[in-house]
Amino acid sequence: MKIVHIIPGSGGSFYCQNCMRDNDLVKSLMALGHEIHMVPMYLPLSIEKNDQPDDIPIFYGAINMYLKDKLPSYRFAPNWMKKLFDSQPFLRFAAKKSGSTRASGLEEMTISMLKGEEGRQAAELKHLVGYLAQEIKPDIIHLSNALLLGLARRMKIELNAKIVCSLQDENEWIDLMTADYQAIVWALMAERAVDVDMFVSPSKFYFGKSMDYLKIPPEKISVVYNGINPEGYEFSSLPFEPPVIGYLCRMSEYFGLGILVDAFILLKQDSRFPGLKLYLTGGYTGDDKIFVKKMLKKAADFGFENDIRIFEEFDKKSKIQFLKSLTLLSVPVPGGEAFGAYQVEALAAGVPIVQPNVGGFPEFIETTGGGIIYEPNDGENLAKALASLLTQPDRIRKLGENGRKIVLEKYSLSIMAKNMMKLYEEL
Repeated sequence: MKIVHIIPGSGGSFYCQNCMRDNDLVKSLMALGHEIHMVPMYLPLSIEKNDQPDDIPIFYGAINMYLKDKLPSYRFAPNWMKKLFDSQPFLRFAAKKSGSTRASGLEEMTISMLKGEEGRQAAELKHLVGYLAQEIKPDIIHLSNALLLGLARRMKIELNAKIVCSLQDENEWIDLMTADYQAIVWALMAERAVDVDMFVSPSKFYFGKSMDYLKIPPEKISVVYNGINPEGYEFSSLPFEPPVIGYLCRMSEYFGLGILVDAFILLKQDSRFPGLKLYLTGGYTGDDKIFVKKMLKKAADFGFENDIRIFEEFDKKSKIQFLKSLTLLSVPVPGGEAFGAYQVEALAAGVPIVQPNVGGFPEFIETTGGGIIYEPNDGENLAKALASLLTQPDRIRKLGENGRKIVLEKYSLSIMAKNMMKLYEEL
């Protein structure tokens, strides 16, 4: 059986959960002896240099896609220029710029992509299908997320392959559009969902949400928990002199960094936690840079600028070292997420998590016993939740031990890969 994973890249400028999930899953499936191919779209796959094979082209290159969409005359550009803009150095540079990884301004392109063979990128789709037909001849094609559903129909017809599609936080792209565009995009995704043989959700929460938004019948969705490779993750010493709160995600207002900074400032004003530190990692885009500077200034206005530290590197080795320095981790995404890979990574290091009672967070914490939830999701209530643990070191250690045990049992990459392979075989 030949299996293709079609994976949009982030260029490695920020902590991309889908990229990490897809890259690690492909590696794990390969390790099990299966013939798996990664086909990247838009941008290079990740910050891990060996995740992007040099001999595989990047389809739908982000720079060329943008220029073709915004400048009709660009279709007459020489091929050498288009090839240059599809090179990894140019695409990695583009990934760091504002606009390359956000929906605002790309609504029409998103709609066109979902129209597939009827959209403005029909030539790119033909090129991709031709490559798959000539070079791989796949039995299974696995799309990374539902925003790629426009690819499914032509691939299914011309390649006679079964189509699998992962579901995870598509709303994070769509939520940033106006209400009118949101309605159009969700309707197109529901229309194109019929071309897929099986969807994969990382949580029961997102299973239900996807049924509602995409009108998918329950028998066409399987829940397969995301996993990580636990190799290398070491127990944190869970420091208390001073305690350290961590944040591992894209440093953005959307993912709740502002809420965490507000909670940190409140805790620093509490006489029980004078030495408290806040460590941040996960990268950011050009759009996020202004917000991050604003948060740092806010802390500085209270005299806490020396108590916040940003770690620029977030490859696996750097993340492991980062997690070893933490007492607690919180990524208080206002709307919640389908899964939250940072939760698994934190618990793999024995670091308990403090998350809002939204999205898939309560489901994960109930399953692992590795943290607590709070509500409503604001700085004051997050500060109270963090304080309730920081005053109970023994409870923090117990939560960390419980969480690590369950993560190793239920959220390992090997289990995820076996469950996914079973699904492929059934199809």
